[in-house]
Amino acid sequence: MKEILQKAIDKKQKALSEYDSKRVVASAGVAITREGLAGSKDEAVTLAEKLGFPVVLKGCSSTLTHKTEMGMVKLNLGNSEAVAQAYDDIIKAGVELDGVLVQEMIKGDREFVIGLTRDPQFGPCVMFGLGGIFTEVLNDVSFRVAPITEIDAMEMIEEIKTKKLLDEFRGSPAVDKKALVKALVGIGKLGDENDQIAEIDINPVIISGDQPVAVDALVVLANS
Repeated sequence: MKEILQKAIDKKQKALSEYDSKRVVASAGVAITREGLAGSKDEAVTLAEKLGFPVVLKGCSSTLTHKTEMGMVKLNLGNSEAVAQAYDDIIKAGVELDGVLVQEMIKGDREFVIGLTRDPQFGPCVMFGLGGIFTEVLNDVSFRVAPITEIDAMEMIEEIKTKKLLDEFRGSPAVDKKALVKALVGIGKLGDENDQIAEIDINPVIISGDQPVAVDALVVLANS
Protein backbone atom coordinates (compact mmCIF):
# COMPACT_ATOMS: atom_id res chain seq x y z
CA MET A 1 0.00 0.00 0.00
CA LYS A 2 2.81 2.43 0.88
CA GLU A 3 4.46 1.62 -2.45
CA ILE A 4 1.27 2.47 -4.36
CA LEU A 5 1.01 5.84 -2.62
CA GLN A 6 4.68 6.71 -3.01
CA LYS A 7 4.75 5.77 -6.69
CA ALA A 8 1.74 8.01 -7.37
CA ILE A 9 3.27 10.90 -5.40
CA ASP A 10 6.55 10.57 -7.29
CA LYS A 11 4.56 10.85 -10.53
CA LYS A 12 2.80 13.94 -9.11
CA GLN A 13 -0.60 12.32 -9.56
CA LYS A 14 -3.61 14.12 -8.09
CA ALA A 15 -5.34 10.83 -7.34
CA LEU A 16 -5.01 7.07 -7.62
CA SER A 17 -6.76 5.08 -10.32
CA GLU A 18 -9.82 3.09 -9.27
CA TYR A 19 -7.76 -0.10 -9.37
CA ASP A 20 -5.05 1.32 -7.07
CA SER A 21 -7.61 3.12 -4.88
CA LYS A 22 -9.36 -0.17 -4.24
CA ARG A 23 -6.12 -1.93 -3.39
CA VAL A 24 -5.36 0.78 -0.83
CA VAL A 25 -8.78 0.68 0.84
CA ALA A 26 -8.76 -3.13 0.77
CA SER A 27 -5.54 -3.01 2.80
CA ALA A 28 -7.55 -1.13 5.44
CA GLY A 29 -10.20 -3.84 5.70
CA VAL A 30 -12.77 -2.71 3.13
CA ALA A 31 -14.22 -5.58 1.07
CA ILE A 32 -13.90 -4.83 -2.66
CA THR A 33 -15.13 -6.46 -5.86
CA ARG A 34 -13.19 -9.33 -7.38
CA GLU A 35 -11.45 -7.76 -10.36
CA GLY A 36 -8.39 -7.50 -12.55
CA LEU A 37 -6.72 -4.96 -14.84
CA ALA A 38 -6.58 -5.96 -18.50
CA GLY A 39 -4.02 -4.62 -20.98
CA SER A 40 -5.58 -6.22 -24.04
CA LYS A 41 -8.95 -7.42 -25.34
CA ASP A 42 -7.95 -11.07 -25.00
CA GLU A 43 -6.86 -10.47 -21.41
CA ALA A 44 -10.18 -8.76 -20.64
CA VAL A 45 -12.13 -11.74 -22.02
CA THR A 46 -9.97 -14.21 -20.06
CA LEU A 47 -10.45 -12.25 -16.83
CA ALA A 48 -14.21 -12.07 -17.40
CA GLU A 49 -14.43 -15.82 -17.95
CA LYS A 50 -12.48 -16.46 -14.75
CA LEU A 51 -14.67 -14.09 -12.71
CA GLY A 52 -17.91 -15.45 -14.17
CA PHE A 53 -20.60 -13.49 -15.98
CA PRO A 54 -22.06 -10.93 -15.75
CA VAL A 55 -19.14 -8.53 -15.40
CA VAL A 56 -18.45 -4.79 -15.59
CA LEU A 57 -15.75 -3.13 -17.73
CA LYS A 58 -14.35 0.30 -16.85
CA GLY A 59 -11.66 2.47 -18.34
CA CYS A 60 -8.98 2.84 -15.66
CA SER A 61 -6.67 5.82 -15.18
CA SER A 62 -5.57 8.12 -12.36
CA THR A 63 -6.90 11.08 -14.37
CA LEU A 64 -10.27 9.54 -15.18
CA THR A 65 -12.73 10.73 -12.52
CA HIS A 66 -15.96 10.91 -14.57
CA LYS A 67 -15.98 7.47 -16.12
CA THR A 68 -19.72 7.08 -16.58
CA GLU A 69 -20.21 10.45 -18.29
CA MET A 70 -17.42 9.61 -20.73
CA GLY A 71 -18.87 6.22 -21.67
CA MET A 72 -16.08 4.40 -19.84
CA VAL A 73 -18.37 2.10 -17.83
CA LYS A 74 -20.06 -0.93 -19.40
CA LEU A 75 -22.42 -2.82 -17.11
CA ASN A 76 -23.99 -6.27 -17.00
CA LEU A 77 -21.90 -7.89 -19.74
CA GLY A 78 -23.21 -11.43 -20.07
CA ASN A 79 -20.75 -13.19 -22.38
CA SER A 80 -17.31 -13.04 -23.98
CA GLU A 81 -18.58 -11.33 -27.14
CA ALA A 82 -20.15 -8.52 -25.10
CA VAL A 83 -16.89 -8.09 -23.17
CA ALA A 84 -14.86 -7.88 -26.39
CA GLN A 85 -17.23 -5.27 -27.83
CA ALA A 86 -17.23 -3.25 -24.61
CA TYR A 87 -13.42 -3.30 -24.53
CA ASP A 88 -13.28 -1.96 -28.09
CA ASP A 89 -15.80 0.77 -27.28
CA ILE A 90 -13.79 1.93 -24.27
CA ILE A 91 -10.50 1.97 -26.20
CA LYS A 92 -12.10 3.84 -29.14
CA ALA A 93 -12.75 6.82 -26.89
CA GLY A 94 -9.07 7.68 -27.28
CA VAL A 95 -8.46 8.33 -23.57
CA GLU A 96 -5.03 7.42 -22.19
CA LEU A 97 -5.60 4.50 -19.84
CA ASP A 98 -3.63 2.32 -17.44
CA GLY A 99 -5.80 -0.54 -18.67
CA VAL A 100 -9.40 -1.71 -18.60
CA LEU A 101 -10.77 -2.85 -15.27
CA VAL A 102 -12.77 -6.09 -15.39
CA GLN A 103 -14.85 -6.66 -12.26
CA GLU A 104 -17.64 -8.85 -11.04
CA MET A 105 -21.14 -7.38 -11.33
CA ILE A 106 -22.47 -6.80 -7.82
CA LYS A 107 -26.21 -6.36 -7.43
CA GLY A 108 -28.10 -5.11 -4.40
CA ASP A 109 -30.93 -2.77 -3.40
CA ARG A 110 -29.00 -0.97 -0.67
CA GLU A 111 -26.08 1.41 -1.26
CA PHE A 112 -23.96 3.29 1.27
CA VAL A 113 -20.88 5.52 1.22
CA ILE A 114 -17.70 5.45 3.29
CA GLY A 115 -15.29 8.34 3.10
CA LEU A 116 -12.44 10.31 4.58
CA THR A 117 -11.89 14.07 4.51
CA ARG A 118 -9.25 16.31 6.08
CA ASP A 119 -10.63 19.16 8.15
CA PRO A 120 -8.25 22.15 8.56
CA GLN A 121 -8.89 22.16 12.31
CA PHE A 122 -9.60 18.54 13.26
CA GLY A 123 -7.56 16.65 10.66
CA PRO A 124 -8.76 13.36 9.13
CA CYS A 125 -12.48 12.65 9.60
CA VAL A 126 -14.32 9.43 8.75
CA MET A 127 -17.71 9.61 7.04
CA PHE A 128 -20.53 7.09 6.66
CA GLY A 129 -23.95 7.49 5.09
CA LEU A 130 -26.49 6.70 2.45
CA GLY A 131 -24.73 6.14 -0.88
CA GLY A 132 -25.27 5.92 -4.60
CA ILE A 133 -27.19 8.69 -6.33
CA PHE A 134 -28.73 9.81 -3.02
CA THR A 135 -25.47 10.84 -1.32
CA GLU A 136 -25.57 14.50 -2.37
CA VAL A 137 -29.37 14.79 -2.57
CA LEU A 138 -30.29 13.58 0.92
CA ASN A 139 -26.97 14.26 2.67
CA ASP A 140 -27.68 11.55 5.24
CA VAL A 141 -24.20 11.12 6.71
CA SER A 142 -22.35 10.97 10.03
CA PHE A 143 -18.76 11.98 10.88
CA ARG A 144 -16.07 11.22 13.46
CA VAL A 145 -12.53 12.51 13.87
CA ALA A 146 -9.98 9.77 13.11
CA PRO A 147 -8.71 7.49 14.46
CA ILE A 148 -11.99 5.93 15.57
CA THR A 149 -12.86 2.95 17.77
CA GLU A 150 -15.33 0.17 17.03
CA ILE A 151 -17.77 1.91 19.40
CA ASP A 152 -17.39 5.17 17.42
CA ALA A 153 -18.03 3.31 14.17
CA MET A 154 -21.17 1.64 15.52
CA GLU A 155 -22.45 5.01 16.72
CA MET A 156 -21.88 6.45 13.24
CA ILE A 157 -23.90 3.63 11.70
CA GLU A 158 -26.77 4.17 14.15
CA GLU A 159 -26.84 7.96 13.60
CA ILE A 160 -27.95 8.07 9.97
CA LYS A 161 -31.65 8.68 9.35
CA THR A 162 -31.91 5.72 6.97
CA LYS A 163 -30.35 3.22 9.39
CA LYS A 164 -33.40 0.93 9.01
CA LEU A 165 -32.00 -0.01 5.59
CA LEU A 166 -29.34 -1.92 7.53
CA ASP A 167 -31.99 -4.21 9.03
CA GLU A 168 -33.86 -6.94 7.15
CA PHE A 169 -35.09 -5.28 3.96
CA ARG A 170 -37.36 -6.55 1.15
CA GLY A 171 -36.51 -10.15 1.89
CA SER A 172 -32.77 -9.43 2.22
CA PRO A 173 -30.96 -10.20 5.47
CA ALA A 174 -29.75 -7.61 7.95
CA VAL A 175 -26.40 -6.10 7.03
CA ASP A 176 -23.29 -7.48 8.70
CA LYS A 177 -22.55 -4.39 10.82
CA LYS A 178 -19.27 -5.89 12.03
CA ALA A 179 -18.00 -5.70 8.44
CA LEU A 180 -19.03 -2.04 8.23
CA VAL A 181 -17.38 -1.30 11.56
CA LYS A 182 -14.16 -2.95 10.38
CA ALA A 183 -14.19 -0.84 7.23
CA LEU A 184 -14.84 2.44 9.05
CA VAL A 185 -12.15 1.82 11.68
CA GLY A 186 -9.71 0.80 8.94
CA ILE A 187 -10.35 3.91 6.84
CA GLY A 188 -9.86 6.09 9.91
CA LYS A 189 -6.53 4.42 10.66
CA LEU A 190 -5.49 4.75 7.01
CA GLY A 191 -6.12 8.50 7.05
CA ASP A 192 -4.54 8.99 10.45
CA GLU A 193 -1.33 7.20 9.51
CA ASN A 194 -0.90 8.50 5.94
CA ASP A 195 -0.69 12.26 5.52
CA GLN A 196 -0.30 11.73 1.76
CA ILE A 197 -4.01 10.88 1.57
CA ALA A 198 -6.22 13.97 1.35
CA GLU A 199 -9.54 12.32 0.69
CA ILE A 200 -11.16 8.92 0.21
CA ASP A 201 -14.51 8.35 -1.49
CA ILE A 202 -15.90 4.79 -1.52
CA ASN A 203 -19.24 5.05 -3.28
CA PRO A 204 -21.24 2.98 -3.69
CA VAL A 205 -20.75 0.31 -1.10
CA ILE A 206 -23.40 -2.16 -2.25
CA ILE A 207 -24.93 -4.63 0.16
CA SER A 208 -24.68 -8.05 -1.49
CA GLY A 209 -26.63 -10.49 0.67
CA ASP A 210 -25.56 -9.24 4.07
CA GLN A 211 -22.06 -8.12 3.08
CA PRO A 212 -20.95 -4.56 2.19
CA VAL A 213 -18.82 -4.55 -0.99
CA ALA A 214 -17.06 -1.49 -2.44
CA VAL A 215 -17.70 -1.37 -6.19
CA ASP A 216 -15.93 1.97 -6.74
CA ALA A 217 -13.31 3.96 -4.85
CA LEU A 218 -11.24 7.11 -5.25
CA VAL A 219 -8.19 8.12 -3.22
CA VAL A 220 -7.19 11.78 -3.65
CA LEU A 221 -3.62 12.69 -2.80
CA ALA A 222 -2.45 15.58 -0.65
CA ASN A 223 0.04 16.78 -3.26
CA SER A 224 -2.85 17.83 -5.53
